[in-house]
Amino acid sequence: MRAMVLAAGVGSRLDPLTSLLPKPIVPVANIPVMGHILGLLARNGFTDAVANLHYLPEKLEEYFNGNKANSYGVNVELRRELELSGDAGGVRYCRDFLDDDVDDGEDGNESAESMPNGPVADANFANRVRAQ
Repeated sequence: MRAMVLAAGVGSRLDPLTSLLPKPIVPVANIPVMGHILGLLARNGFTDAVANLHYLPEKLEEYFNGNKANSYGVNVELRRELELSGDAGGVRYCRDFLDDDVDDGEDGNESAESMPNGPVADANFANRVRAQ
């Protein structure tokens, strides 16, 4: 499975920590934030991830290129965005990476889009019923 890590933002709410470091490599318990995310992805069956970069991209590339990214258990592709275009713009920029992993349901494993009453719909319905 594939995932995307949104890593392009400036991280202004963490300033002054992010004045010299991009938010994804700010350490939490001596592990970069993005390291925690990649570890969670690996533990949940994801094998590949893409991260969009914009703010201080060279620091992210320096940290995650090579074996360091793979040490978290996920293959990571880093992509620089020349201009920030919001979360949806970042996903659109990496769409080709994510499109390769779309499940068309032909192998018997239906994608969520092909299931009109999938688990998300069931959970949303159950929450609405409880709220009434």
